[in-house]
Amino acid sequence: MPSVRRSSDCRPYGTPDERPVQPFATLGTVDKKNTLRAGSVAAGTTLMMLLLSSPAFALTRDDGDDPGQGLSVAETLGWFVAAPLVIFLVIAGLVMVLDKSHKQGQV
Repeated sequence: MPSVRRSSDCRPYGTPDERPVQPFATLGTVDKKNTLRAGSVAAGTTLMMLLLSSPAFALTRDDGDDPGQGLSVAETLGWFVAAPLVIFLVIAGLVMVLDKSHKQGQV
């Protein structure tokens, strides 16, 4: 089996019977057992977190719970999309208007 030439060799690329250096030749040496173990630990942890956080889904009502009316699509978009954009634009506009680092009157 011919050895892989390194870039320090003086043969030009494209020489017959020469293979280019493969940059990721050792990347696929991960053990399958370790991969399976890591996947099962991640899946088990996720499943346990989902099972233990079921009260956070609020499927049952608590005592003293008095929810109001739900928001319409327009109200939801207004509160969670339009309002933050308007606030951002107001702050950006104030910063640009009140910026004093570039005084245009001086030469």
